[in-house]
Amino acid sequence: MKKYILFFALALAAVSCKNENEVEDKVAAVPVPKVEVVRFDKIFFGGKPEDLPKIKQEFPYLFPAGNDDTVWLNNMKDPFLLKLYDEVLKKFPNTNALNEDLAALFQHIKYYYPKVETPKVVALVSDDLEVKSVYANKLVLIPLSLYLGRDNKVYEGLPKYQIQQFDAAQILPDVVTSFSNGKIAPPADKNLLSFMIYYGKELYLKDVLLPETPDEDKIGYTKDQIGWAIANEAEMWRYFVENKLFYSNDAKLPGRFINPAPFSKFQEGFDNETPGRLGQWVGWQIVKAYMENNKNVTLQELLAADAKTIFDNSKYKPKK
Repeated sequence: MKKYILFFALALAAVSCKNENEVEDKVAAVPVPKVEVVRFDKIFFGGKPEDLPKIKQEFPYLFPAGNDDTVWLNNMKDPFLLKLYDEVLKKFPNTNALNEDLAALFQHIKYYYPKVETPKVVALVSDDLEVKSVYANKLVLIPLSLYLGRDNKVYEGLPKYQIQQFDAAQILPDVVTSFSNGKIAPPADKNLLSFMIYYGKELYLKDVLLPETPDEDKIGYTKDQIGWAIANEAEMWRYFVENKLFYSNDAKLPGRFINPAPFSKFQEGFDNETPGRLGQWVGWQIVKAYMENNKNVTLQELLAADAKTIFDNSKYKPKK
């Protein structure tokens, strides 16, 4: 009997792989304009004060009204911004590889969202730690200074869990995160499950649009952290079920399991061993199970579905 079960499982895996390959072949045939990142960072910091009017005219969206030109002229010679720019030049002397990766991403977006136009991509330097890559209609802004690598000294003093996402591998996942805004129905309820499924949808969108990206990069974990999540999946499931947390509206739960943090807060002795945002990770597994068990559901239907529908029809139950 076990042999037949194994054969059936292998057959399903083969069919799934074939379907995925067929989709990727179709994606590869989607035409998109040539992608070439515009290096605003080089234009701005490599320019002279007298170049400012021309730069502002070419990139008006980067110069919000209300700021005097002295603000931008001071930025051109700001020691810290110049240090960031120097590090950016070392890390990204060119964007050849990034151009190719973005082109592949835009092909996937165009395949699933045919009406979306391929955006212009602009690289810049920023000291704003809160705003990473932004996808805004026909424009993508990438602050390369936030992707210099986890070990770069310019990030000294910042929380480790935040620094680990300041890596080049996070550029495309961050672009997809921004792209997902407006594509995913916001949580209808304030319970933990709604937040878990919301971020699970976002991570599943990365599965679809970035199929070659490792899972740890999609969620911004290290390999050890995603290994911990996989190894303890059943225990986490049992914890959420036994403590009746899925439908709890406890306002502290997002801070414990959803929001960026150095670790998740199960309020157990092993908390310091855990990565943060494990609620997002579990939500991701639920969404994946839902799509695996509901083959007729489209990506757009998934993103519009409510959390309870997805949870009830996912048949999710991790292996012990």
